[in-house]
Amino acid sequence: MGALILKFGGSWRGTLSFTDAVFTAASAVCVAGLSAIDISQFSRAGEFTLLCLIQLGGLGIISFSCLTLIIPGMRFGLTGTVAIKNFFLDDIEYRPRRIVRSIVVFTFIIESAGALLLSFLFYRRGIDDWLFMAVFHSVSAFCNTGLSVLPSQLLTFHDDIPVMLVLSTLVVLGGLGFLVLHDTLRLVRGRIRKLSYHSKAVLFMTALIILAGTSLFFIFERGRAFGGMNTVYAAVNSLFQTVNTRSSGFEVVSQTSFCQPSKMLSCLLMIIGGAPGSIAGGIKVTTLFVVLVFLLKKPDKYGDINVFHHRLRAATIHNALIFVLKALFLLLLCVCALSVAEGLRGKPLGPLVFGSISAFGTVGLDLGMTPSLGTAGRWIIIATMFAGRVGLFALSFPTIRPSRRNLTYPEGSLLLD
Repeated sequence: MGALILKFGGSWRGTLSFTDAVFTAASAVCVAGLSAIDISQFSRAGEFTLLCLIQLGGLGIISFSCLTLIIPGMRFGLTGTVAIKNFFLDDIEYRPRRIVRSIVVFTFIIESAGALLLSFLFYRRGIDDWLFMAVFHSVSAFCNTGLSVLPSQLLTFHDDIPVMLVLSTLVVLGGLGFLVLHDTLRLVRGRIRKLSYHSKAVLFMTALIILAGTSLFFIFERGRAFGGMNTVYAAVNSLFQTVNTRSSGFEVVSQTSFCQPSKMLSCLLMIIGGAPGSIAGGIKVTTLFVVLVFLLKKPDKYGDINVFHHRLRAATIHNALIFVLKALFLLLLCVCALSVAEGLRGKPLGPLVFGSISAFGTVGLDLGMTPSLGTAGRWIIIATMFAGRVGLFALSFPTIRPSRRNLTYPEGSLLLD
């Protein structure tokens, strides 16, 4: 529907191909942020359509799934209930209306606050249509999309610290997850005495990743991409790059100007992404947390691991490891498909891998690859964005199979090393 509106609804100043219309709509709904065309060439109707698609994609599959719980005659089965419970812990079975209301309220309060701050900052810079631009970029930031309709994108904002900090804050809040935001708000209001274990893990991993990423980008690019900046500006640009590489995709410095270690770091951050139940993509910080714990600590005889005065069950560790393997295998398929389609056209491997990871992590950064893709390559990226947004979401669902008679098979022996 979005593609049809973008193509036939007077949204584009000129002729927009169907493939590019689908690509842009998929990028907005999947909150991927990649663009094969100049987004600034959309009319106001096209920009408003993109804004609506971003908002719908940002609210997420889980939000609209919860809505069906409060529609008369619509009820989830066991699989759906358990799947949603994975994102909202114990609340879904008892307070679905409150969950949906919290999601919508949190979204619009944060986006409104961001739009208010950005409107003042954009007005100060003399940007045309500063109010609409502020609303669009606030929604795009909180929904972790990274699409900009400004003619120069955000490449002229590398010296505007307030704008970078506001956008970075919106991106971080959108990537924390509604459960963490709700939990933190209850703590501030005094309704709970301490955060849940999930919230603590998300906040700890988010702070650790942002701190490590900012430090490494600062070290790698202090004399390169950030060489003409003083220490404060270089530090804020490093922070902005770290935050937006994890999920959003805004850039104030072109990715092509970064050195090879920075590009590799960007790939790692894009794969990790944000928190479960959030708008961000990637394998999620809690999954990384469980995998790191498994690598650093030995499980007990039951397969459990004690960390931070809590016990991670063997089933949780197993699910995290399987999810990472499935996600990496799915990403590998996307990279191989794009490498075949575009490699035969003479495209180098590096930008193709970077673009595939960006699409899979629903980030939106690339090395100038996307606009030069052929038709086959663009459809592969569309499928990759869809896989990163919906495929990973589906992989996180628990699998409930009908019970079968227990059978004991003969042991199979394999040499692994």
